[in-house]
Amino acid sequence: MFNKILIANRGEIAVRIIRACRELGIQTVAVYSDIDRNALHVDLADQAVCIGPARARESYLHTENIISATVLTGAEAIHPGFGFLAENSKFAEMCRECRITFIGPDPEVLEMMGNKAKARQMMIKAGVTVVPGADGVLEDFDQALRAAEQIGYPVMLKASAGGGGRGIRIVGSAEELKKAYETARNEAKAAFNDDSMYMEKYLEEPRHIEFQILADHHGKVIHLGERDCSIQRRNQKVIEEAPSTILTPELRKKMGEAAVRAAKAVGYKNAGTVEFLVDKSGSFYFMEMNTRIQVEHPVTELVTRIDLVQEQIKIASGQELAIEQEDIQIKGHALECRINAESPTLGFRPSPGKANILLWPGGNGVRLDSALYNGYEIPPTYDSMLAKLITHGRDRTEALNKMRRALDEFIIEGIDTNIEFLFQILDNDKFIKGEIDTSFIAKEFNLR
Repeated sequence: MFNKILIANRGEIAVRIIRACRELGIQTVAVYSDIDRNALHVDLADQAVCIGPARARESYLHTENIISATVLTGAEAIHPGFGFLAENSKFAEMCRECRITFIGPDPEVLEMMGNKAKARQMMIKAGVTVVPGADGVLEDFDQALRAAEQIGYPVMLKASAGGGGRGIRIVGSAEELKKAYETARNEAKAAFNDDSMYMEKYLEEPRHIEFQILADHHGKVIHLGERDCSIQRRNQKVIEEAPSTILTPELRKKMGEAAVRAAKAVGYKNAGTVEFLVDKSGSFYFMEMNTRIQVEHPVTELVTRIDLVQEQIKIASGQELAIEQEDIQIKGHALECRINAESPTLGFRPSPGKANILLWPGGNGVRLDSALYNGYEIPPTYDSMLAKLITHGRDRTEALNKMRRALDEFIIEGIDTNIEFLFQILDNDKFIKGEIDTSFIAKEFNLR
């Protein structure tokens, strides 16, 4: 087991990893930018190293500074969290060359699965059903036009190196395609420094279902059930839950087996998520694989009672998984709401500033993952997510009631948040009945 781990991230996920390390008896090193000098993860870690100015590319994305901080502090491993460098194959390769353990899959797997077009081809070879679409990357607009005519509108343009909802456009006609193609490419270039695109058939009103997998270095791969991530705004998840209300035991078994097959096909190691779209008939299609810990991992932890971050660390240290597939039992229901510093009434404009917390939610079955503290100055530089509020109940109704109660207790002054918008979703009759799909927010709240 490692003696010391450097966390190459910030915010609530850095705090989450520090807590997991402490429970395993491992020392931690925090890295921070100038603007994060007073952040909670800096205070909680055993050591902290400043790695640059506020801009992410000069700090949290500055690979040389992070590697130097690791060597300087004597850390043996780096946990990248999610975002930033978590799925960066070049950074993982740098770690390997410097004999630092990257807590995640091998660089080759990151490279393969990070390119959505390549991942699609790998899944076809592995016998995992994929969404109908073009073969490989689109070379130019003319090829995109031909592919769309062959697939049939509506289609979805997606950045090959994409993630987080960036570089995605839904196109309903040939007239819309040219503008969508150029804007998606430009967005992908700015976000990932890679403007290559591919195309899939757009499935109308699907459910977004993802399966959590764990894979060790000894050939064992298991899944921990599914999460339903259908409540999204502009391809960004807002509320997640486990288990899904639409999966029968038979469908869950088939999808779980497909997720394990997908992970084995690429030689996956560590924690990962295989994401599917499920249509109204119950047919499911591989969408992508996230090669990192997910924002929404706590809902799986609550229904399985397995600490996913600790499992990541154990796997990276070479330990064999102590869990068998038959050990996984889903108990109760969990919901997660993402609390963001944003103004829903002003087009979800970010709302940085000083957060004065009047009341934290708590009580039985309530978990809050956050790096907030009273008087914390939320910087305008990074993602607007402040916290993840997670509730667990014996069934979905109990988890939902606990979430309403917990949100009502969560009082923050000094900034705008999306809490009232979350209430509107939770009180929606269709959401209560579980009648949801990925277009739920767009349709129910007229938000495109």
